[in-house]
Amino acid sequence: MFSSLFSNKEARILVLGLDNAGKTTILYRLQMGEVVSTIPTIGFNVETVQYNNIKFQVWDLGGQTSIRPYWRCYFPNTQAIIYVIDSSDTDRLAIAKDEFHAILEEEELKGAVVLIFANKQDLPGALDDAAVTEALELHKIKNRQWSIFKTSAVKGEGLFEGLDWLSNTLKSGGA
Repeated sequence: MFSSLFSNKEARILVLGLDNAGKTTILYRLQMGEVVSTIPTIGFNVETVQYNNIKFQVWDLGGQTSIRPYWRCYFPNTQAIIYVIDSSDTDRLAIAKDEFHAILEEEELKGAVVLIFANKQDLPGALDDAAVTEALELHKIKNRQWSIFKTSAVKGEGLFEGLDWLSNTLKSGGA
């Protein structure tokens, strides 16, 4: 009986982050299980990812400065946000933090669960999850469920652990 409760659950998820954080690589790694060569996303990619009895409708939005103001067009009916950080791009962590906290303030995303991928852990000089947590000031998040995972999209590390957390959180009514 319980398995039928979640057999057809669907979730709308936005994948956000600055340009070159690895959003599209993560999306295709989750969907096809392989790394594909990507170019900067102008606009968005939409894919359906079936995982753990949840069908994720994943919207990967371009992260360039000129595109970020349009993110809010995609906020309605979003259950979760996957925010991707390039852990090796320490020069832009402050910008990533500002954009992240602006997203958290959006009224239409008040109930969204947040999964942070500290991506590019395979690169030299990449900050670990504790350093990214501090840089993003995640301790300030009091009104929603969130978690951070160290990932390497090109190696496929950490992504499914993050999706496990996300699917379990959504199943338990986290969003």
